[in-house]
Amino acid sequence: MPEYRLKLGVVIVLAAALAAGCAAPRRAPVTERAPPPQAAPAKPAPTVKPAIPPEARPPFHIVRKGETLYSIALEYGLDYKELAEWNNIDPARLQAGQQLRLARPDGTVSAAPLKSAPATIEARPLGTPPGVSQTGPSMVKSEPKGMRLPYSDQTYAQLAALKPDAGPAAKPEPRPQPKPEAAQEAAGPAWIWPAAGRVVGNFNGSTTKGIAISGKLGQPVLASAAGKVIHSGTGIRGLGKFIVIKHNDAYLSVYAHNNLLLVKEGDSVTRGQKIAEMGNSDADQVKLHFEIRRFGKPVDPVRLLPERPA
Repeated sequence: MPEYRLKLGVVIVLAAALAAGCAAPRRAPVTERAPPPQAAPAKPAPTVKPAIPPEARPPFHIVRKGETLYSIALEYGLDYKELAEWNNIDPARLQAGQQLRLARPDGTVSAAPLKSAPATIEARPLGTPPGVSQTGPSMVKSEPKGMRLPYSDQTYAQLAALKPDAGPAAKPEPRPQPKPEAAQEAAGPAWIWPAAGRVVGNFNGSTTKGIAISGKLGQPVLASAAGKVIHSGTGIRGLGKFIVIKHNDAYLSVYAHNNLLLVKEGDSVTRGQKIAEMGNSDADQVKLHFEIRRFGKPVDPVRLLPERPA
């Protein structure tokens, strides 16, 4: 009998322990999860300055450190010789802080300064002859001195504000109609590729203002369109020996890093004419740096050049 009770007690203890284990709450295993990978922020698209047509061009430019007359002329789509002539300066004597005129100086009108004192008016009683007053001789009239202002719509507005009322307003003169070839100039000439080779540098409008075409030393460089050579030589750091061709009032093209220049300033060239030989002047390899500029501002040449055959 005692043995039976002992076995019964062991069974009861085991049953109680099993029941307690089943009643204990079970915790789910903890699994650490890594945060989802974040996508790299997209690079902002390069900002390209809009082209500035001649009528919107500022009247003056203040020379900054490191600029040359050639680089300033290229920025505004001008001939550096005309820029030197308009300002009566030597291209080699340009100084920082100097003010350059960006238009022909003969486009000026004579006007009175806006802040000049108005003319003195003689006060006299009715019936008194001119030049005679009750207290003495007539007062001396003073007129504002004239000055030369740039030819612009703002100048005409200033003149209109200074002129006395002369009766009914005169009818404004009709604006000149645009030239028939204006649409063609806006579209640009029919371009061709200036050299055979692979494009090894793309345009972005800020740090790279053109494209780079690889090639061999002495390889022909062709005029991409007909025009007049307005620069052949050096003068802008980073371009080496380069040529600038003016095609019309809107478009210029630039050919840089040449080894040999075959045309001179003032020459007229035809589309496809050999103008230089490819080189590595001021470059780390033999290549052609090619730009197309509209009103002085660079545009992507690949968008204007025809597609190359496969």
